Amino acid sequence: MINIKTDSRKVKSGDIFVALRGIVGDGHDFIPKAIENGASKIIAEEGKYDISYEIVPDTREYLNNYLKEHYNEYLKQMHIIGITGTNGKTTTAYLIHDALNKLDKKCCYIGTIGYYREKKICDMSNTTPEITEIYDMLISAYDEGYRYAVIEASSEGLLHRRLEMVPFEYAIFTNLTQDHLNIHGTMQNYAKCKQKLFNQIIPGGKAIVNYDDVNKNLFLLDYNTNITYGFTGGDYRITDYQMSIMGSSFTFLNDGVKQNIKVPLIGKYNIYNVLTTIIVLHELRISFSNIYDILLNIDMPPGRIDMVEYKNNRIIIDYAHTPDAVQNVISTVKEVCDGHIYTVFGCTGDRDRTKRPIMTKIVTDLSDKVIITCDDVHNEDPNQILDDMLKGITNTNYDIELDRKKAIIKGIELLTTNDVLLILGKGHEEVMIVKNNKRIPFNDKKIVLEYLENNKVIKIEKIDD
Repeated sequence: MINIKTDSRKVKSGDIFVALRGIVGDGHDFIPKAIENGASKIIAEEGKYDISYEIVPDTREYLNNYLKEHYNEYLKQMHIIGITGTNGKTTTAYLIHDALNKLDKKCCYIGTIGYYREKKICDMSNTTPEITEIYDMLISAYDEGYRYAVIEASSEGLLHRRLEMVPFEYAIFTNLTQDHLNIHGTMQNYAKCKQKLFNQIIPGGKAIVNYDDVNKNLFLLDYNTNITYGFTGGDYRITDYQMSIMGSSFTFLNDGVKQNIKVPLIGKYNIYNVLTTIIVLHELRISFSNIYDILLNIDMPPGRIDMVEYKNNRIIIDYAHTPDAVQNVISTVKEVCDGHIYTVFGCTGDRDRTKRPIMTKIVTDLSDKVIITCDDVHNEDPNQILDDMLKGITNTNYDIELDRKKAIIKGIELLTTNDVLLILGKGHEEVMIVKNNKRIPFNDKKIVLEYLENNKVIKIEKIDD
């Protein structure tokens, strides 16, 4: 465990507390709490304190140098993989993590669904936590014999410099679509934040970039060794694919040789995620034959195309919460569904308001019936979110039920034969964030399973749990 902290709440006796100035807060305001919790030394940019302290010009620079001096010798012995992009980060990161562990190469995961070693260790408040937490997780994993790590690099984490000193051997770019404009203001700023990851690749490391994305050139930097992948071109080019409700198969071309893959995942977007996983494994000198065997039994992360079978119907819980992700998942289901498609979804409060009507149009265009409900409202009025969602919408194939539990039950009761119910937006999440940012226990899949069990109408089969 490292003994330097930036969160006063996590300070223990003997720790050094570094007061970082952030975009929305100032760590100097929490120095008294750090001292109360037992800090042995304070690193700050100003002030006088009753315990040992040091005043420095830039506390962030001090922190980065401290971590590099004391811990980077361990991190340099690990293969660290960073993944950025609007969609696909969690799935790709988790697939790489799962594949490496199945190959007996111990790999930890840090990202949206938590911190994993062999199993889940803890949840996290941010996709990309503060740099001291990341180092703590990596060093703990190192001490347990892990020599591989995969980290989701969110744009907000990169903006706040939470990954600045991590020595990445691989950096992966999945795609760039509209999201987080409430933070970045413009798509250009959003893209530039993600580009930061590609300035941190160590000598001999590699950048893996989606050839099909229009922003690819921002990530194909001259001083990196670049590998591209996609449907329209790239070093690894997908030539064809087929899908059923239970899985996919596809062919890709690399160095003039065709390779055929089968995976228990659906969706064209998941083919990108699988191919990225293949590239990383192959670059780590794992043979294609071993990769293929592992992919046949690969596990999806919780809350991503997470299916429950209900008679001849399927209920799918998915984290999709951006226009692109929502369109991808519903379009995929349309390709393999013989019956009706029903969708339960809402939009998050205190986030980019411009994407709300875009998402509503996509969902109502692609679904037979939609039940509009609440997602995490944070501090926003649910009726304001609803008004934004319905702005300019001419489709009428929707009902409104702001109680998310009731909305899910209503969706289940629509199912007849060979139908699919999609429950979108929260995926793996275990809480609902309501007024004043209060967190209450809530999980979409648990609501589904409890309702079906209580009504005892079927035998429940969990898929991709």
